[in-house]
Amino acid sequence: MLKAGIVGLPNYPFCTIEPNLGVVTVPDSRLGQLGGVVKVSNPIPTTIEFLDIAGLVKGASKGEGLGNKFLSHIREVDALVQVVRCFEDEDIVHVSGALDPIRDIEIVNTELVLADLETIGKRMEKISRDVKRGDKHALLEMHLLEKLEPHLNSGKPVNTLGLPLAPDEKTTLRGLFLLTDKPTIFVANVKESELARAEGNPHVQKVREYAQTHHGCETVIVSAQLESDLGDLSDAEAVEYLRELGVKELGVSSLIRGVYHVLGLRTFFTFNEKEVRAWTIHEGTTASRAAGTIHTDFERGFIKAETVSCEDLVKLGSVARARETGHYRIEGRDYVVRDGDVMLFRFNV
Repeated sequence: MLKAGIVGLPNYPFCTIEPNLGVVTVPDSRLGQLGGVVKVSNPIPTTIEFLDIAGLVKGASKGEGLGNKFLSHIREVDALVQVVRCFEDEDIVHVSGALDPIRDIEIVNTELVLADLETIGKRMEKISRDVKRGDKHALLEMHLLEKLEPHLNSGKPVNTLGLPLAPDEKTTLRGLFLLTDKPTIFVANVKESELARAEGNPHVQKVREYAQTHHGCETVIVSAQLESDLGDLSDAEAVEYLRELGVKELGVSSLIRGVYHVLGLRTFFTFNEKEVRAWTIHEGTTASRAAGTIHTDFERGFIKAETVSCEDLVKLGSVARARETGHYRIEGRDYVVRDGDVMLFRFNV
């Protein structure tokens, strides 16, 4: 299962000392719509893991705070969620003394960049002998490291390098497990009383502009305190509370979808007489590989995939109607699965 790591300075309400791992469902209204069409009332959503990592402190790359332990937790995740405080509150002391979201972002980024520079420096030293004797793989890696080092030295994360990389360079880069090479999404954390009007919050606006300009990524608005408070309410009470606040959707739902997006994930659906289920795949996954996410036998003995888009199936109202109108298709093993495909795999082992 793919995993996103929550990072930030230790000054927001759900900051932890030890990392907490939670499995959350990916909100998708199509699952319920599909269940209504095929008359199955047991929807099983797809999931993603969130690792709430302990708060980073300035100097982490040099061992301050949890230091290397903190950075090792980051290396375990597939994407980073950087939480930035965007609210004033005298009762919650800011670790740096005053509210300044951009400074907070840059403290975190600096520590991650410094850690990556240390990784690159050690790697350069390790392969230097192989480079001198003309080893092909070492020369290729050194050439890549020499591209990355000045970029990091300018304070920029690896995922904004912007230079075209050859396939073998991309493979080498993945093997370095650099912290700033991970897809990133920012979270502007606001008070629950300000959530309905958060788009006008100047701190939120600054975070959104910075994230787009310096990282080319999106910003999601969340009230961590509200998310915590709702955990004590029933579903009906939670809906009513959100209505009173003037909030249509929880920020965490947008966050989950945002992480799903930055990781390049897609959803396909299956159903039988007992359940309707969502499955997670990477963009570009073929039908046979998608079948393998359900069971290895499905991929090994793949014959074909009966396929229809969820949108068409819901619009037409039944599988029979989808077949009659030609929307139901037979796809082979190399078919690239589209987001929202409803699939029935035929296999023989």
